[in-house]
Amino acid sequence: MNRRFDVLIRNGSVVDGTGAARFGADIGILGDRIVCIGDLGDATATKVIDASGLIVAPGFIDAHTHDDRLLLSDPHMSPKVSQGITTVVGGNCGISLAPMPRPIPDPVTPPLNLLDEGGKWFRFSTFADYVKQLEATPAATNCAMLVGHSTLRVATMTDLTRPASPDEIAAMREMVVEAMHAGAIGLSTGLAYAPAIGAPTEEVIEICQPLVEYGGIYCTHMRDEGDKVIEALNETFRIGREVGVPVVVSHHKVVGAKNFGRSKETLKHIQCHMATQEICLDCYPYAASSTILAPHLAANATRVTVTWSKSLPEFAGRDLAEITEELGGTQEEIIDRLLPAGAVYYRMDEDDVQRILAFDQTMIGSDGLPHDEKPHPRLWGTFPRVLGHYSRELGLFSLETAIHKMTGLTAKNFGLADRGVVHEGAFADLVVLDEGSVDEAATYDNPIAPSKGIETVLVNGTVVWNGGKPSGEHPGRVLRRQRGSHPAPH
Repeated sequence: MNRRFDVLIRNGSVVDGTGAARFGADIGILGDRIVCIGDLGDATATKVIDASGLIVAPGFIDAHTHDDRLLLSDPHMSPKVSQGITTVVGGNCGISLAPMPRPIPDPVTPPLNLLDEGGKWFRFSTFADYVKQLEATPAATNCAMLVGHSTLRVATMTDLTRPASPDEIAAMREMVVEAMHAGAIGLSTGLAYAPAIGAPTEEVIEICQPLVEYGGIYCTHMRDEGDKVIEALNETFRIGREVGVPVVVSHHKVVGAKNFGRSKETLKHIQCHMATQEICLDCYPYAASSTILAPHLAANATRVTVTWSKSLPEFAGRDLAEITEELGGTQEEIIDRLLPAGAVYYRMDEDDVQRILAFDQTMIGSDGLPHDEKPHPRLWGTFPRVLGHYSRELGLFSLETAIHKMTGLTAKNFGLADRGVVHEGAFADLVVLDEGSVDEAATYDNPIAPSKGIETVLVNGTVVWNGGKPSGEHPGRVLRRQRGSHPAPH
């Protein structure tokens, strides 16, 4: 019998996303699903992709993004599909575009300005309005979206420095219910940022209560990633326990020179608590972070590079030390002149980065900021950097393990059914790559560059990247979290 498919990928070496050993096979796709894996030598297809000498893997799932606006403003999603990403998790660090039922403050409250410093994109009064727009004008990638606690505070409160009142908590809870009903997969916090620093643990617990009914997840940029990192982890675990939901420790790291090496302590602490509750974590493969420019962050960094400045845009891409010397004054005075602004901070130890990356349960997330003029290279290079630098060159883990951290593990933790694996019946989110050449091309000096070795990317059975450029197709979908799909404690 001559079988016919819409897409046929021939002669590839399949790494299926589970961590299992690779195997040779053809892959037959009908519509948006993988329907057959094996020897399909007698088959024909509308489109045939020759993967001889190449790896065929599940499309990568970016566990931590700030792509809420990018999905609408640049639906080709070139920074993501060019590195093999087929699904992004957005709304992280307490920052989401929706809901915003009243005009956003002018200027936009940091760090919400990481999504849009002008404010026009904060135009969705409900989360459902935002989801409807995502579905009406699809992007090249799928997305799974969180509702942000800081956004809820800005939408509800006038004085962000204090704890929310009972009425404000009730209003935020109603917004969480609306968001979850509309398709949010959970709630995120950015407790290290000014709009949420004043929120006590109890406020977060109260606002998160609706997550239980909807099977949601709690993701957090913790209150501290430096001296008080263990206390911050304990707060995270407490919120998860008292609400009764899984937690994700976002972009796990330890910062500041005196904390170098403490990842041994934090990972042991996380692993201990994983035995009694559902805990996940992600990280990005760089020893520098990126967010808004702030004096307290610059104070413990060995180097700071300004990524954008609304007040002095000509200094984007320049080192803060150079700017300070050129303009004259103290570092704090210069920061004040640059604000609002963003920055890259060099304040982590490479040994900690590798230790966290190698931890069995660590997912990969880029945490890229797509609207920075000179973004951190992680926006374009995260996933190929893991495959090239850390897996192939340093041998930190096998290619199969690296891909599992980017695919099957992430899909399981976020409850994304039939994603992150190359199995019959799974969605045809796939990447064809060259194991020998795959690597980042983006650097700190030249951060906007498509990665090396990513040959073809498919989302829901449709090619979105091929021959070093986007195809122009936008087959992405808004993904919901499947109840009960999170991993059991281990």
